[in-house]
Amino acid sequence: MTSVEEVPWLVMLVQVPSEPSRHRVAVWRELRRFGAVPVGQGAWTAPDVPACREGAKKAKELAGAGNGEVLLLTTAPADDDAARLRELFTAARAEEWAEFVADCGKFTDEIAKEIAKRKFTLAELEEEEQSLDRLRRWFRALRTKDVFGSPASAGAERKLGDCAAALDGFAALVYGEVHS
Repeated sequence: MTSVEEVPWLVMLVQVPSEPSRHRVAVWRELRRFGAVPVGQGAWTAPDVPACREGAKKAKELAGAGNGEVLLLTTAPADDDAARLRELFTAARAEEWAEFVADCGKFTDEIAKEIAKRKFTLAELEEEEQSLDRLRRWFRALRTKDVFGSPASAGAERKLGDCAAALDGFAALVYGEVHS
């Protein structure tokens, strides 16, 4: 097994005609979905691990559907620039984890606001459950992209747990109100 320090990098050179824009957007979304990081005009990078390789393959197919292409290059693990690519990738994950944690804070603030307003309705509970489900999906997606295991993921997991606990407390209040 190769350690994360020895991972080669995928470098994707993307060229997709600007019109119709849906093809460029589809490629861009796929690159972002699996965690690729832009490194220049039409150039993206990601670690050469199975999930990223599969995503690059899908991006290549999407580009082809729009009469474009993705040229896929691989660096050697010991390449001088591999450390810089890892820094870029790790920084992108740190930004995503920070955004996730901020959204968890918004979630718990929203729960506190509903409690303060005493808005104990099943409709409100369902809405908050959907918000927590969205946070859980986002967490799983970030964890999948975070191939180097950012220390920020542990804090994010705790924040997600705080969200679940806040929702449990709110649910108990809603059920208490509905069944009283």
